[in-house]
Amino acid sequence: MSSYLLTDSWTMTRRGLSHWRRRPVQVLVGLAFPVLMLVMFAYFLGGGMGVENYREFLVPGMLALTMAFGLESTMVELTQDLTKGVVDRFRSLPMAPSAVLVGRSVLDMLHSALCLMVLLGVGLAMGWRWHGTGSAALAAVGLLLLLRFSLLWAGIYLGLVAGRPELVQAVQILIWPVAFLSNAFTSPDTMPGWMGALAEWNPMSATAQAVRELFGNPVWGGGGSWATEHALLLAVGWPVVLSVLFFVLSVRRYRALGR
Repeated sequence: MSSYLLTDSWTMTRRGLSHWRRRPVQVLVGLAFPVLMLVMFAYFLGGGMGVENYREFLVPGMLALTMAFGLESTMVELTQDLTKGVVDRFRSLPMAPSAVLVGRSVLDMLHSALCLMVLLGVGLAMGWRWHGTGSAALAAVGLLLLLRFSLLWAGIYLGLVAGRPELVQAVQILIWPVAFLSNAFTSPDTMPGWMGALAEWNPMSATAQAVRELFGNPVWGGGGSWATEHALLLAVGWPVVLSVLFFVLSVRRYRALGR
């Protein structure tokens, strides 16, 4: 069964790559959007932030925030396959039931890794630098991709629940509060008490804080809160829990589609 899953998942991934070749503009737009966001916050808003060397603080936060971008594309493509009967046809074939979802996740992770590399290059061009070891930098990149993996499976599950492309627009609104209610751009200490607590425990904040530490970039003090002091632990724990939870939910939802 595992060999069938690997083979069938790779077939689904190749299907998505062929779509990339036919729609390169869509891929380029997905790469350009985070770059525009980074440039905007660095050059337009950076002067108003009370952080020394704001760009070194900003880039890790933007890298973490970028891991939430583009989920709607995966959700829309999945729901389009559902409404057009493509998934029903796949389900009628002798293939692993979860291969469609796994193939979709592999494709998304490839795009996310490419986007991450582009954003790192732009950050270096803007003057951002990491001050830790090479292994620490690789660990930071790994944490970012782990966060994306967990958010991806949450997006896949929400896409399966939505069922139609037009409903994805309503679901994707949830992404922005989760993404921006974090320490990516500002300290939770500046927020109202309840909001600051939510921001400190946000998985996005944990990853941003841990990545800053691994890169040797400026971090928010956080007033000595447990979430801030154990950011690395939370940056691993949150994504692992979310990945397992939403993977199981997604596979169950997918299997129940034809019932």
